[in-house]
Amino acid sequence: MDSTPSTTAEAMEAHALNRAVDAEGRDTAPPVPAPSKRPVSPAEWACKRLVLYIKAFEERLDAEHEAAMGFAGGPGGAQGLLRIEGVGFSAPDLVTFSGRDGTGVPSTLVQHVSQLNVVMRAVPRPPENSEARRIGFRLARALEAEEVAEEEAVGDRDAESA
Repeated sequence: MDSTPSTTAEAMEAHALNRAVDAEGRDTAPPVPAPSKRPVSPAEWACKRLVLYIKAFEERLDAEHEAAMGFAGGPGGAQGLLRIEGVGFSAPDLVTFSGRDGTGVPSTLVQHVSQLNVVMRAVPRPPENSEARRIGFRLARALEAEEVAEEEAVGDRDAESA
């Protein structure tokens, strides 16, 4: 799959993707995931981009804070928070977030890609943890390993058909 835009619309989209500037004028947008060699569902694409956003958010945190998601309309403060421990997807259209709510109860949020809104919050690390967890880096490494395995599988299939 060639990542070079071939239409005006693709060129405009490529230029518009991931534009974010902070108060000092620095570009803070995470990179766009590399194009896949196979068709990717909207849920998988959203999941890959979310992982990069979480990683970029965590890069700006100090050692005493970790990433969590905030939710509007949650009853009480605890239900409106999810300490992110994992991000996944169910093709073609569902994205999942797993973690613990503000009271420590294991929780999973399932969202349709058309309803996807994420508020990332910096929350103090739990006192029982000696270090803040950085799941964005772990999830990004998993994505990279998956892409390498995918490329190797495509290479093996190409070699077998030759």
